[in-house]
Amino acid sequence: MAKQAFDPFEKSIPELQSAMEAGGISALELVEYYLDRIRRYDQGGPRLNSVLETNPEARQIAQALDQERARKGPRGPLHGIPVMLKDNLDTADSLHTSAGSLAMQASRAPRDAFVVARLRAAGAILLGKANMTEWANFMTTGMKNGYSSRGGQVLNPYGPGFDPGGSSTGSGVAVSANLCAVAVGTETSGSILSPANNNSLVGIKPTLGLVSRSGIIPISASQDTAGPMARSVTDAAILLSCLAGPDPADPATRRQPAPADYPRFLRADIRGLRVGVPRTVFYEKPSPAEVAVVEGALQALARLGVQLTDPADIPGAAQVFELGYTVLLYEFRRDLNRYFRRLGPSSPIRSLRELIRYNEAHPETMLRYGQTLLLAAEAAGGSRSEAYRYARRRDLEVAKGGLDAAFTQFGLDALAFPAYWGASIGAKAGYPSITLPAGYTPEGFPVGITLLGPAWSEGTLLRLAYGLEQATRARRPPPVL
Repeated sequence: MAKQAFDPFEKSIPELQSAMEAGGISALELVEYYLDRIRRYDQGGPRLNSVLETNPEARQIAQALDQERARKGPRGPLHGIPVMLKDNLDTADSLHTSAGSLAMQASRAPRDAFVVARLRAAGAILLGKANMTEWANFMTTGMKNGYSSRGGQVLNPYGPGFDPGGSSTGSGVAVSANLCAVAVGTETSGSILSPANNNSLVGIKPTLGLVSRSGIIPISASQDTAGPMARSVTDAAILLSCLAGPDPADPATRRQPAPADYPRFLRADIRGLRVGVPRTVFYEKPSPAEVAVVEGALQALARLGVQLTDPADIPGAAQVFELGYTVLLYEFRRDLNRYFRRLGPSSPIRSLRELIRYNEAHPETMLRYGQTLLLAAEAAGGSRSEAYRYARRRDLEVAKGGLDAAFTQFGLDALAFPAYWGASIGAKAGYPSITLPAGYTPEGFPVGITLLGPAWSEGTLLRLAYGLEQATRARRPPPVL
């Protein structure tokens, strides 16, 4: 009997696994499928420019995993699944880790990031490195989302005039355009939630300390985290289960609870869960067309039996946007210089000061948008200064204090924000958020809804997101692909 054709387009991880188990497709064929789409749509056609480089070892890895499946069965749900990585995650292979910068284009890490090692152990195939906003959008002000000196400008597959979001731009576009199964992004403040929203994806910004940062080019130890980007809540939950785990090299992970099997939280029945709507400030920021889409998602939650508290305003909400990024300025130099030292003598750049000088020596290629934030971070005082301690204390008072007050006052499981407008307050508090598709504006621009919960509430957020997703089925693939 002839082998029945299997089309991987828009398929979830469980669907891909079922097809591989049934012999409908192999991991090698899946790799070839995505590499072909990268050639057709990323390097040609609309030229999305989301992939910096593909892994020359991907085919060999896929063949080995196919043989392992035949001998022993799959290791788990990620066995043979091609995953794209943001270009700030270290990989100890032929791939480079550059944060999108030409200054680091020759840099190869001596060891895998902790989360990369977990992906390999789970049987995932590292398909390549995704383009990103250079230095995770902490190089300068005014830089376009998705631009890097090494990779150029990433485009939104829903329309070349639409903002692709940042800074995990390439990761988001690659997943949305079906150039990979899932991707890993990183977030300091909105860098997963923003491209997830703008590319009609599910993105999870975990609780600070749930996912290790070891081997990831940093901005701020107070806010940095890696997280999943996927086309479905199910895929995001599967990937999160793989990424999460304690790492002796990352002290923040010592506080996390026992490892969770996140797919077990995915139940369509979400009756009785309590969600608040923080109208003041947050619903005043996006356009009326975007708010209208989110209102539809809130109505869907109410129909599903979720208890909505509307409004459920956050004390001091306006102050969140006045705090700025002072803490990041103080922590960036310290944390980036530590990263360079861990790279060792093979690193083409040894310090933030060297990076600034490299950029100044190559202004035509490196300073298209300037480097105001790099200069400000180099000039900032140390993280022991009173100015830093005050800024960090103020961040926690306003963000964590305001969120805790709202959760307690209204008895909430989560807060619902339009698009990614809750990213900053969640990031400063270190609390988890999940963005999922809610719909589209009349012009076709994707709009998501973000659910934010207390620390370690990923399971509840996934349950809410899954129930909403199953009821609305809001995501549709980009029209040109």
